[in-house]
Amino acid sequence: MASPSDSANQQAAMRRQNRGIQFKFLVPLIYAPVLPLIRIQLRRNPVLRDRLFTAVLAGALAHGIYLVSDLYDIESK
Repeated sequence: MASPSDSANQQAAMRRQNRGIQFKFLVPLIYAPVLPLIRIQLRRNPVLRDRLFTAVLAGALAHGIYLVSDLYDIESK
């Protein structure tokens, strides 16, 4: 049976291990400026523009859902 000090030591070790930059939170800095650039650059090809814009937007939404579900998973433990 684990003592409370063991779990506290494990949590402290996890906090020390996660001190680096978490690139998953920096991804919006990449795809946020890409969305308007798609609309501007592909003005002459509306079919490709709309499909690419929708794909990037769906990827951004999926990434956001991943981040939120990951945070809820950590809180529930």
